[in-house]
Amino acid sequence: MKIVKRPVPCLFVVLALLILPAIGWSKTKTKKIASSDPALRLEWHRRHQALKASTPYKGMPWRHIGPFDVGGRCVDVDVSGGSRRVIYVATATGGLWKTDNTGITWTPLIDDLPSLSVGDIAVSESHPDIIYLGSGEANHFRASIAGSGVYKSVDAGKTWQHLGLVATQTIGRIRIHPSDPDIVYVAATGHEWTCNPDRGVYKTIDGGRTWKKVFHINEKVGAIDLVMDPQNPETLIVSMVNRIRRRWSDPVPGGGDGLFKTTDGGRTWRKLTQGLPEAETTGRIGIDLCRTKPSIVYAFVDNHTPTRMPASGERDSYGRLRTYSDIVGAEVYRSDDQGETWRKVSPADRLFERFGGTYGWVFGQIRVDPSDADVVYLMGLGLYRSVDGGRTWTEIAKDVHGDHHGLWIDPSDSNYLINANDGGANVSYDYGKNWRSFQAGIPATQFYNVALDMATPFNVYGSVQDFGTFRGLGVGPRPANPADEDDWRGERPVRWGYAPGGEGTLIAVDPSDPNVEYASSFYGRLERSEYRDGKWTSKRIYPRAGEGEPPYRGQWLAGLALSPHNPDIVYHGFQYLFRSLDRGETWERISPDLSYNRPQWAGKLPYAIPYQTITAVSESPFKFGVVYAGTDDGRVHVTRDGGATWSDITSSLPHKRHVWCLVASKHDPATAYIALVGRHDDDFAPYVFKSTNYGKTWTSIAANLPGGPTNVIREDPKKKDVLYCGTDYGVYVSTDGGRSWNCLGSGLPNAPVWDLQVHPRDNVLVIATNGRGMWAIDDLSPLRE
Repeated sequence: MKIVKRPVPCLFVVLALLILPAIGWSKTKTKKIASSDPALRLEWHRRHQALKASTPYKGMPWRHIGPFDVGGRCVDVDVSGGSRRVIYVATATGGLWKTDNTGITWTPLIDDLPSLSVGDIAVSESHPDIIYLGSGEANHFRASIAGSGVYKSVDAGKTWQHLGLVATQTIGRIRIHPSDPDIVYVAATGHEWTCNPDRGVYKTIDGGRTWKKVFHINEKVGAIDLVMDPQNPETLIVSMVNRIRRRWSDPVPGGGDGLFKTTDGGRTWRKLTQGLPEAETTGRIGIDLCRTKPSIVYAFVDNHTPTRMPASGERDSYGRLRTYSDIVGAEVYRSDDQGETWRKVSPADRLFERFGGTYGWVFGQIRVDPSDADVVYLMGLGLYRSVDGGRTWTEIAKDVHGDHHGLWIDPSDSNYLINANDGGANVSYDYGKNWRSFQAGIPATQFYNVALDMATPFNVYGSVQDFGTFRGLGVGPRPANPADEDDWRGERPVRWGYAPGGEGTLIAVDPSDPNVEYASSFYGRLERSEYRDGKWTSKRIYPRAGEGEPPYRGQWLAGLALSPHNPDIVYHGFQYLFRSLDRGETWERISPDLSYNRPQWAGKLPYAIPYQTITAVSESPFKFGVVYAGTDDGRVHVTRDGGATWSDITSSLPHKRHVWCLVASKHDPATAYIALVGRHDDDFAPYVFKSTNYGKTWTSIAANLPGGPTNVIREDPKKKDVLYCGTDYGVYVSTDGGRSWNCLGSGLPNAPVWDLQVHPRDNVLVIATNGRGMWAIDDLSPLRE
């Protein structure tokens, strides 16, 4: 593939030299904001609920368009002691779901809470209508959503009471006293991205009215797992983990990890070490005990102790050349004296070395059969069972979606298993021989984005966490004759299927040919795909680094755009912006490194994440060559001459916020909009800005938006000053250019909206939620009156 590297103009070099002492900084330094005030987050939610109730657009209903049989990441499952037909399934970003009929039908229970992210749920054994919910997924993915504390229901999920602990943000486990549901312990993992004191073990003895922190190490180490002796509930063992993410790195093992035990209800704790590996090289540890023999405890250790160096040319699952050593990987330890001493029982082989792939920190779930202490289940990429105390292992659920996060075992019948995984939830009634999927009933699909084509009826595309890219056929438009409306809704559901592209990619569809699609596999490895004669064919077209150059840095959602002047012209972002005039056959590098390019913001493999990359690109429809580009480290540039010169237009924007969306106006040549995300600093403020002078200055148009993150901003293609904004609460619309906002539509859960598009021909708005699939409003004409 040919790449032309445009020489940097002399004038640009001179200007660069003049500002060399301040490389990477805007003219005006802006203050870094981190960790939004928990009270303010609750106030934002109250405002959202009020705006939702008072919106003038209730008559514009949201229509769920699917997918209808694709689930999403589920993190926990519990079953009521009153009836094994009553099942609760917790999802990572799609809320809590309940069935009263063993999965025939499902009902969402927390759609109006501040966060639909769940870390753990616990149903009281003695009072099965009492449920405690820990908000905020504790697996700490790069796309995890922060929670809002602990909630309690006393009527089996019909209503919920907030119990506080908002500042914890993520919760790994909840344990309820077996006979007194007012006594509860919470393992709080804490903030994902920043240090905070609100992590450790919390206890209540009054049903959640008050909490006491009974165990804490420091502001980096949180509680990820917790077990309670059901025969002596004053005895508990907690797993503590050092888990702070960086934008450029997955969690790296550090000091403070390990297991700690109390025998007096949390008043005193001591560390358990005898027989366990050193904490400096271990990551997450999952724990469980046998209910009928609680002296027998198992620990699932993610051990990062280095072993062999890889073979020459060996690559990891993302295609990166492996320059780092293998690690011990997953290990299982057993204690027969409730944690006082441990011995390793798992084999040291390739299976356990690669049990968690390159992301063992995601896993850490282990379960012991309640009636047989030698039967153990281990969850990683696959679901495995040992029947001999951990010496040998057999994979079960091979046909079930991978990446496993939860398992419930019926205490009265070990054949009855319910599994939670990245694809949803599954049930087995025959000891794991056969499995039934609950995906169709729990539409918790985690979309990153949405793209539309110009077919009739038009189709939608989106990339889905842990599944890949999907296409939905036949979304709209609605019938011209209102009499046909009911038949159309009932007989023409959107038909979904796979399309080319990975789970993390932006997508572009040729507006002149709906059968030509652009999408990446991983980290910006762009492909052009064509659908002909009933099948897709794909060609890799992404620009490669030249000999002697380091690989280009491409983000999970690497910037991508087709020119509004000619769909054969493609823009693609790594740390440089590339342009192709021939659909990706050849490329020209038209920019310098547009990020801050700070060496200290580079991770080390295998923990490294591409960072300091272009994440958003937009070309003005008024003039070819007027292009805006934004990066994940918060830098924004514009060129008005096709890349010959670039201007840094970051100075009046907030400090290093991830550029999630950047839009050149369709209605004015000098106007642009930008949506910034601060979640990577645990900052959830709304950041939406408008410029009317090509980015020289930016003005906030957040106005009355009730919190964020603000993930996307779009213009209406037909009516100037009509703007749409997607936040982690839903969708807002402004009809006055951003001076004020109203909640849009009715029937939408408080799901995080990560992208939206307005069809330029058919008057339909489509949104992609990260946790509840795609939705559409079929008629936008009330907003254009």
